[in-house]
Amino acid sequence: MSDFPGAPTAPSNGRLRVLAAMSGGVDSAVAAARAAEAGHEVTGVHLALSSNPQSFRTGARGCCTIEDSRDARRAADVIGIPFYVWDLAERFREDVIDDFVAEYAAGRTPNPCLRCNEKIKFAALLDKAIALGFDAVCTGHYARIVDLPTGERELHRAVDAAKDQSYVLGVLDAEQLAHSLFPLGDTTKEEIRLEAERRGLAVAKKPDSHDICFIADGDTQGFLAKHLGTATGDIVDTDGTKLGEHEGAYGFTIGQRKGLRIGRPAADGKPRYVLDISPVTNTVTVGPVEGLDVSALTAIRPRWCGDTPPADGRYTAQLRAHGEEVPVTAAVREGELHVELDTPARGIAPGQAVVLYDGTRVVGSATIATTERRVLA
Repeated sequence: MSDFPGAPTAPSNGRLRVLAAMSGGVDSAVAAARAAEAGHEVTGVHLALSSNPQSFRTGARGCCTIEDSRDARRAADVIGIPFYVWDLAERFREDVIDDFVAEYAAGRTPNPCLRCNEKIKFAALLDKAIALGFDAVCTGHYARIVDLPTGERELHRAVDAAKDQSYVLGVLDAEQLAHSLFPLGDTTKEEIRLEAERRGLAVAKKPDSHDICFIADGDTQGFLAKHLGTATGDIVDTDGTKLGEHEGAYGFTIGQRKGLRIGRPAADGKPRYVLDISPVTNTVTVGPVEGLDVSALTAIRPRWCGDTPPADGRYTAQLRAHGEEVPVTAAVREGELHVELDTPARGIAPGQAVVLYDGTRVVGSATIATTERRVLA
């Protein structure tokens, strides 16, 4: 029987009972097909995460539509595996959407994909799968699991750096890794699409989903305004000078340059960026790009990928989705992760995740609470 790297240890008969999360896209379809081809007993499941799903997607925006559910079912039929739709819309709303809105209301910038992995795909879904007797959950994430001689499992970056999704999987703990399958980690996206065509999967050329899945039109500010209402506040310079007004501080993110609508240029003629968001005073502070330089940060709720929490030491860190790795010194103090950057990085916002790496291995993840930035003269 064939298999792929990072599969959990199979029972004596060599077959795992695998629950394949199928979004309706090409990645999850090929992942399910690979698991089935390896000889495992695979069941496909589509997660209905929207209480009012639309009939069709808008290009590459959105997901969880009726169309996506049908695409997943058709893929399961081609693969030859059973298929079900599970309604997790209420859990998704509570753990992901409500959290997203609350974080913005508090002046932070959350990552809903990371939260979905933590709370839905590898908590709610995995818990239900284990309760039903499945050995593992299989997804189309681009990441690799490496098994050690000690029996421990490590999470590593994917071979395709452009598609690597280990950043949003950094919240997985040892128990969750023990029941996870990522069959695509050693493959490029181009190879996956070609494989889907060879397998006769109709989703081979389907566009990838982008942006936030539950904001199909891409209008995050409009979505937040609908949930939080409008609240006029001031946009000020670093010296407190009022430059303009806004209709809700939640409509801004640290590092934002466009859409500030503050009229007159800065005295030095250079563009301004959002440096700070204060929900208490409903104030947005803007200033020069140098004000975004972060030299250190404190992160809360650390989660470690593996059985042994890391010792204090040297790592690289990814500080936002699709961001570059930077060399850091990290230390855990009283349950908080303290990170010092060798070279200042820009646009790092509270609410985002800092993910530590040792080479390609994911060490763990924590939520950025505060940052230390350059003091402007």
